[in-house]
Amino acid sequence: MTKITPQDANKRNLELCNTAPVIPVLVVNDLSAARGLGEALVAGGLPVLEVTLRTSCALDVIAEMAKIKGGIVGAGTLITPQDVKNAVEAGATFGVSPGATDTLIDACEAEGLPLLAGATSASEAMRLMERGYTVQKFFPAEAAGGAPFLQSLASPLPQITFCPTGGVSLENAPHYLASSNVKCVGGSWVAPKDIVKAKNWAAIEILAKDAVEALS
Repeated sequence: MTKITPQDANKRNLELCNTAPVIPVLVVNDLSAARGLGEALVAGGLPVLEVTLRTSCALDVIAEMAKIKGGIVGAGTLITPQDVKNAVEAGATFGVSPGATDTLIDACEAEGLPLLAGATSASEAMRLMERGYTVQKFFPAEAAGGAPFLQSLASPLPQITFCPTGGVSLENAPHYLASSNVKCVGGSWVAPKDIVKAKNWAAIEILAKDAVEALS
């Protein structure tokens, strides 16, 4: 097991944010949909995939998506050290959390998993910066003040880069991406539940391509 430093985690997270303008946030209830969904998103130009640990099959979905050529699969909704261990064993190459605790950060560093840790306020963002994490998730973005709030943090906290998630859509994503402290956004709109349930992978690929074209 190779430990990871905050600096290495920041570097990796910036690479992920620069790969595509959107990181799909995926809540997958049907394991049989994993491969088709992941392949459609990658084909559409969104290779960084966040599979949230909110369903009973999430770890199996990560394992399945990890097999996709060109895909970069991570685990979202990391809460506990056991979540981190499970995610790494399943094949996740990065982690995302709605918030951050020292226990969770320590677990990710010990497991060698780059963590995109969540912050909602200036104090939380500064606390993560003290730990060395300057690339952070802003969640829940819309409920916590949206693009204007993030833009207001750009001057006092220019060292921090954010990936806003939570209520982000194709319509409001440009407002976030216009801010100097935002490199990418996280969104579920590229994988609507009804389309995933119908396994309409062609439609998913179109949504991904539309997002790339509109936001790049």
